[in-house]
Amino acid sequence: MNRRQMIASTAATALATGAAPALARSPKGSLPDMPVPPVAKKIPVTIEQLGRVRVDEYQWMKDDNWQAVLRDPTLIKADVKEHLTAENAYREAMLASTEPLQATMFEEMKGRIKQDDSSVPSPDGPWEYYTRYRTGDQHPLYCRMPRGGGDEVVLLDANVLAEGKAYSDVGQATHSPDHALFGYSEDAQGSEVYRIYVKDLATGELVGEPIESASGGLTFSPDSQWIFWTNRNDNGRPDKIFRRAVRGGDITLVYEEGDEGMFIGVGRTSDDRFMIIGIGNQETSETRFIPADDITATPRVVEPREVARKYDADHWGDRWIIHTNADDSIDFKVCEAPTASPGKANWTDLIPHTPGRYIEGVSLVKDFIARQERADANTRIVIRDRAGVEHEIAVDEPAYALNLGGASEFDTTVMRYTYNSPSTPTSTYDYDLATRERTLRKVQEVPSGHNPDDYVVERVNAPAADGQLVPVTIVRRKSTPVNGSAPLLLYGYGSYGIPMSASFSTNRLSLVDRGWIYAIAHIRGGSDKGWGWFLDARRFTKKNTFTDFIAAAEHLISTGHGKAGHIVAQGGSAGGLLMGAVNNMRPDLWAGVIGQVPFVDVINTMSDVSLPLTPPEWPEWGNPLEDAEAYDYIASYSPYDNIEAKAYPAVLATGGLSDPRVTYWEPEKWVARLRPATTSGKPVLLKINMEAGHAGSSGRFDYLKEVAHDYAFAIWAIDKGWETA
Repeated sequence: MNRRQMIASTAATALATGAAPALARSPKGSLPDMPVPPVAKKIPVTIEQLGRVRVDEYQWMKDDNWQAVLRDPTLIKADVKEHLTAENAYREAMLASTEPLQATMFEEMKGRIKQDDSSVPSPDGPWEYYTRYRTGDQHPLYCRMPRGGGDEVVLLDANVLAEGKAYSDVGQATHSPDHALFGYSEDAQGSEVYRIYVKDLATGELVGEPIESASGGLTFSPDSQWIFWTNRNDNGRPDKIFRRAVRGGDITLVYEEGDEGMFIGVGRTSDDRFMIIGIGNQETSETRFIPADDITATPRVVEPREVARKYDADHWGDRWIIHTNADDSIDFKVCEAPTASPGKANWTDLIPHTPGRYIEGVSLVKDFIARQERADANTRIVIRDRAGVEHEIAVDEPAYALNLGGASEFDTTVMRYTYNSPSTPTSTYDYDLATRERTLRKVQEVPSGHNPDDYVVERVNAPAADGQLVPVTIVRRKSTPVNGSAPLLLYGYGSYGIPMSASFSTNRLSLVDRGWIYAIAHIRGGSDKGWGWFLDARRFTKKNTFTDFIAAAEHLISTGHGKAGHIVAQGGSAGGLLMGAVNNMRPDLWAGVIGQVPFVDVINTMSDVSLPLTPPEWPEWGNPLEDAEAYDYIASYSPYDNIEAKAYPAVLATGGLSDPRVTYWEPEKWVARLRPATTSGKPVLLKINMEAGHAGSSGRFDYLKEVAHDYAFAIWAIDKGWETA
């Protein structure tokens, strides 16, 4: 792999190499007189693969030492850092005129947050557990108090944990079943490599050595004597489950996954009778279990894995509950099986498969099973008792988000759920499954004020080219005209079966209250209309994701919710792939495109087996190392490989230096190739957070600054702010 080449830092070197210094100005008298971007040096590398040949002139942007950089970002090569710093400086100079707007929107977003907010306490045994914030704090406090009232006990102050660190994220924080211990994990780089700590709550002291190189999750055994966790290897993949006595001692390997294409994790069943090891990727899964009364036993398999069959298992007191797509149950069904013999031969349908009604998951308490279903981009919750009697919790609105929160205890009749909509803040309810009574526990406060009646929420269906109807959720102020004059932000994702909920966001109001229309396209590749909606836009049908998004934009134009060239498209991660694709396919539709941590270098990434997500995601995209058809199909849409000389809109690409999911060089390479290709004269900008990973800044206020930055870019793109940069 070629080393990253240093961007010229003086005008003389720039002339010699063809690279422009980062903050040079256009020649005096030229129009407009604005900063000149860094010009990345080209070092063509020819790659031959399955009889195909591609040339990558920016392959050198990938740091050879990237695995070490994820764990310690200070190890980034000096020339790599210099180029990224130059790109950040150029973007800041171009967006300098938006700084007052960014500051204003940040204060707006901050003003909509109840700074001393707290979660609704979750009861478990003699305690109630919750998180809360102090005014001005970036990070939460993890707390408990005696059930029914009493003095608060602070289990962890994440602000203290974060002191002196540019990044600090608590991945998981949980108490032991006997309430004597508290375990938590911290990622101090943004690389999702966690360190796990265990605290004795009687003394307040840490016990045992910190556990290194973990994936973030941790689980105490039902008897509170052991801690289980998932190891993250040098390539950033979960590969082993380990066990250790909670107060320290030897570490024991519990399970090692031999297939590098599988993710793994560990937990407990709802009734605490078993430890559970979940193994799976996007299309295949397997569950193994360890009896709680024989905790050092070798894990047993519920049912051996079979390609394209997914299932997960939980235990319901006297039987196993299996949530699965077996037997062509595309939208999943729920089965039961005897405790002693949980294999598929003994699976009996409890809740049969119904096409178009996607069962997302189940939650168990002693005498009830609750499930969350999704259809037509909305959700409902269905409750079932042991006698088979069912009732549902549903909302009669065009677009909303209803989410089952489950329960912290098994021996209870109370579960928690939340409701919100694009115009309505979140309400949290406790629901008695036996009496069907619900208790409102909390309504999200918006301190600066919010009246849902000032807004309109709509659900329209955009016709796709093949006749499918793509749901689109819209929110706007009542006073915003629907005649094509209002700017439109269209958001999309469309991968991995992850749905985009029609939920409430106070941050979006900074656009909507400025007369924007905000829309979410529930495109194929997500599970918004069922698991088949996902299956219809993966691998060799992936382009349905992109054409659905374009169809959504065109439909919104036809209804007066937007107009071509007056729309900003936004998506992140795999949604960034969507952004790159639609930017190539229909650049005329967009005033701006925001690709957040965008997965745009698809053919190279899916051909690099060292990267964390490559083998696990071959079922999603195809394997271009072994399958020529997959290679050709990926190459036909990979955003980085389909850039041409055309009039692209203004583009903002963002990334994180320590991101293990979409590595920093993907947005960097995209920008390097896109900028010289565009014929529109519109800017192509790069923002790399040098102190964070995939999710951006860890502090809640720092994160808001990033949102304000991206929204300011959207407004700048509509207003063509570069003309006065």
